[in-house]
Amino acid sequence: MELFDVYKLWPIEPVKAKGLKIWDKDGVEYTDLYGGHAVISIGHCHDTYVNMLQEQLNRLGFYSNAVQNSLQRELAASLGRACGYEDFALFLCNSGAEANENALKLASFHTGKSRFIAFEKAFHGRTFGAVAATDNPKIRAPFNQTEHITFVPMNDIAAVDKYLSTGEYAGVIIEGIQGVAGIYEPDAQFLQEVSSLCKKHSAALILDEVQSGYGRTGKFFAHQHSGVVPDIVTTAKGMGNGFPIGGVLVAPHIKPSYGMLGTTFGGNHLACTAALAVLKVMEDENLVENANTVGEYLIAELSKLPVFKEVRGRGLMIGLELNPGYETLRDKLLFEEHIFTGGAGANVIRLLPPLNITKEVADLFIATVKKLTE
Repeated sequence: MELFDVYKLWPIEPVKAKGLKIWDKDGVEYTDLYGGHAVISIGHCHDTYVNMLQEQLNRLGFYSNAVQNSLQRELAASLGRACGYEDFALFLCNSGAEANENALKLASFHTGKSRFIAFEKAFHGRTFGAVAATDNPKIRAPFNQTEHITFVPMNDIAAVDKYLSTGEYAGVIIEGIQGVAGIYEPDAQFLQEVSSLCKKHSAALILDEVQSGYGRTGKFFAHQHSGVVPDIVTTAKGMGNGFPIGGVLVAPHIKPSYGMLGTTFGGNHLACTAALAVLKVMEDENLVENANTVGEYLIAELSKLPVFKEVRGRGLMIGLELNPGYETLRDKLLFEEHIFTGGAGANVIRLLPPLNITKEVADLFIATVKKLTE
C-alpha cells in the first residue's frame, strides 16, 4: 500500500528536535519558526512535557468516555484559570476541525437554527461543517456544498447586521486572527459590534482560536485584545504541543444534555496529560508574556526592512507580505539558511514559532533576512 498523495512535501525528514531546533535524517540542523502550523507551543521535547507523558503512559494510556477521568476535570480547571473563562465548560475532542464542527453543532442545538455567517478568506477545517465555513471552494466537494453558510467581508458590520436581522442565523464563526488567509485580524470595534448584534438577535458568537489561541498573540486568546466574551471558543494546535487534542469552551448559558456531543478518543489520558504539561510550562516560564515581548520586537524590527510590503499580526502570529521580486525568500530561508517558516499564498511568509523563542533567535532571523535580501 502507498500513501494517498495529498500533501506537497519538502524533501526534508525531521528525526529529532529540542526546543526550537530540528535535525533531519542527514544530521542537518534547522531553526523552527513555524512550529508545524503553530502546534509546537512550548518547544520540541520540553523536559516537563516528555516526563509527564512518559509517566502517564506507564500508568494508563487510554480508556473511553464511558468512565470517569479526573485528568479531564483537572485540565478544565487549569485551562479556565489560564484563559480567564472559569465559568465556561469544556468539551474535549481531537483536532481544530472537530472542535469547530462541534461548536457549529452546539450553536445550532442552542438556537434551533441552521444558518451561520462566516467571513471571506476564512479557514475553519476540512470536515463537513468546518469546510463549509471555509472560504475555499477548491477543498469543498459537492457533498460539502450547503446553503447554511453565508460569507461576508471582514470588518463589514453592515453585512453582518443585514443577515443577523433576518432572525434566521444560529451564529457567527470568526477566527481570532485569520491564519491561512495570511494573518488578518478583525478590528476590535468590529468584533465588539458583532458580539452586540449576536446578543441582540439571539445568535451565538463562535471564536475560532485554533491557530491564534493559547498565548500566541500575547493574550491567551486573540479575541481578548478586543474585550469581547464569546458564547463558544474553539482551540487545538498549541493546546497539546503536538499531541492531538482539541477543545470547545462553552459559555454557562448554553446547557448540555447527554449524547448531544461525543467522541471516542477526545479527552483521553495521554491527551489531557499533554495539555496539562503545556499549561504548566506556559505558566512556569511566563510564555504568554514572552510571546508578547518577543513578538512586538520582531514586528517592529521586521517592519523596517524594505523586503516586506506589510508586516501584520500580534505577538508570535506574524504575516510578512513580500514586495515583488522576493517570492523566493521562504525557499532560501529553508534550503540555504535552514530556517523553517510557513506560507500563505505565493507572497506571504508566516511566523508561528514556539512561544519560548528568545530575542537572540529573533535577531538571528532578522539578520538572516537582511543577508538574503540586501
